[in-house]
Amino acid sequence: MAKIVQTTARAVVAYVVDPVARFLLRIGVSPDAVTVAGTVGVLIGSYFGAQGHLFWGTVIVTACALTDVLDGTMARQRGGSSKFGALLDSSMDRIADGAVFGAVTYYLATEGNPFGGVVAALVSLVFGQVVSYVKARAQSLGLNADVGIAERLERLLIVGAGGLLGAAGLEWGLPAALWVLAVLSVITAAQRLLHARRTEPKAAAE
Repeated sequence: MAKIVQTTARAVVAYVVDPVARFLLRIGVSPDAVTVAGTVGVLIGSYFGAQGHLFWGTVIVTACALTDVLDGTMARQRGGSSKFGALLDSSMDRIADGAVFGAVTYYLATEGNPFGGVVAALVSLVFGQVVSYVKARAQSLGLNADVGIAERLERLLIVGAGGLLGAAGLEWGLPAALWVLAVLSVITAAQRLLHARRTEPKAAAE
């Protein structure tokens, strides 16, 4: 699934994101500004979702989450991301993810926790953070954990699909998407840990 999404993302970057990135750089907008603006947008969309406006919440969050691709493209076009830019991007991603799953948890709790969706949302939130942490920590230790069936983009797409199903009046839609995501997030965390273990030098492991 990750390969399919990544291939599609490359096509979108080539035909849509690249020209937008060049335009923003020409008018003096920095990648860091786009990163922060995208996170603010996700926070706004999450608020709409928490209040039960699932359609608009999903649309706003999805649109603003795409800035994660845009700011990276801008950084590459400008000659590469700075260390602070990479740190800012990762930090804003964690804030955005927390807002999205916090909003979903709150909404489902106010609806009476249909199909155990609150539990699924909390599992997805916790293991989503673990998935990101394992990769970052592995890299800091000289290991490789850049694998997984459900990375951040896939996780957001699954939540978005569930939000649209819920907006269409299907009560089971959002909880079902979250249960799928919860399972995939646990699997992805395990995949990254196992892959990192395999990449550890044998001498260090003994």
